[in-house]
Amino acid sequence: MKIYVDADACPVTRIIERVAKEYAIPVVLLCDTNHVLSSDYSEIRVIGAGADAVDIALINLCQRGDIVVTQDYGVAALALGKGAKAIHQSGRWYTDENIDGLLMERHMAKVARRMSKNHLKGPAKRTEEDDWRFEESFRRLIESNLTGRINT
Repeated sequence: MKIYVDADACPVTRIIERVAKEYAIPVVLLCDTNHVLSSDYSEIRVIGAGADAVDIALINLCQRGDIVVTQDYGVAALALGKGAKAIHQSGRWYTDENIDGLLMERHMAKVARRMSKNHLKGPAKRTEEDDWRFEESFRRLIESNLTGRINT
């Protein structure tokens, strides 16, 4: 098992590394040439700039049994299709049961943005509670992946 992180602007990278290190699970951080990352634990892969270049590289690397951390529903859907587990930086697990609805929500939001001149408000500022929630969920996902049981 490896953990692949869509690391462009990912706010939970250090949490992922700390927890992965406890379990001795390798981590690969993927970013484009517009971001500079450093790590004492993870392998860093810098992917050429371009629309979806990091997403495509991540999906090409991940395999059944791996864990993918991404906020991109499309990447999550592709990871699930390859038999990997996927988790959002909020701690929400992507599953075969919820991914279609999430993709539909993303599509409807895109349609709404096109139809409206008013821009939707961005996400709320990240809190310590958000980080705690992610870490707890991430640990449960790792444990369920190691044992083969789903404990959502």
